[in-house]
Amino acid sequence: MADERARYFRRLRRLRRSARRWSVLAGGLGGAAAVLTPYAGLGLPDAGWAGAAGSAIAFAAWRWIDLRALAATPAPPALDPAEAAARSRARLVAAVERLPVGPGVLAEVRRVRSRLALRGTTAAEAWARLDHAALTLAGMSGRLTGLAEPAVLEAAAADRSLRDLAGRVASVERALKLAPAEAQASLADSHRTLVDQLENGVSAYERLVVAAASYVAEDARPSTEHPAASRLAEATDLLHGVASALAELRAVGDPLRAPTR
Repeated sequence: MADERARYFRRLRRLRRSARRWSVLAGGLGGAAAVLTPYAGLGLPDAGWAGAAGSAIAFAAWRWIDLRALAATPAPPALDPAEAAARSRARLVAAVERLPVGPGVLAEVRRVRSRLALRGTTAAEAWARLDHAALTLAGMSGRLTGLAEPAVLEAAAADRSLRDLAGRVASVERALKLAPAEAQASLADSHRTLVDQLENGVSAYERLVVAAASYVAEDARPSTEHPAASRLAEATDLLHGVASALAELRAVGDPLRAPTR
């Protein structure tokens, strides 16, 4: 536990500093009390000096006792470097996710990392097509409501499955380069089967995205003119009418411009 180990040493350092400070303070107060105490007896101010010195000595003693007790306790074991790095990454991801743009940044980082992991394999092109189609569908997801909602859920499940399939295609392809000659034939057949499944799945996903775009287009298209266009036409007619009325009023106020009969 890296956190527990670091916490242990931080507490040890704090106790050591505190014990030293109280020791210095106790020595100073004790010396002052010894010098300032009159030989004829203790007065009220002298009692205060003596009491402060005694309290400082007691605190210093307690701190040294706590320090020795903690130092006698074995420190927690150190974490494996890989586990420590994983915990650091998890803390960093959690910190980024709390930012307003954090989820989008993390999603883009994961996309780029997945693309780089498939670079140089036959799955790279299919993955790029799938990623483009998924981004297109994500842009329309807010409008795919009602009867289209089950299709959106099915597309999300298919997206995860196809990305996993692309990873398997890349893994088999890399293993194919290392396989001995007697195992390459069967492994190549398996690779071709996986590639065909991936291509068919991506093509089906693209057809779903095209169908979703058609649904959005038909759902947004009214049977007559768009309401925004009709409202703009009404506003245009109103402005023309106001302009004509102002022109007539100005002509009435100016006899020279009034129309002759």
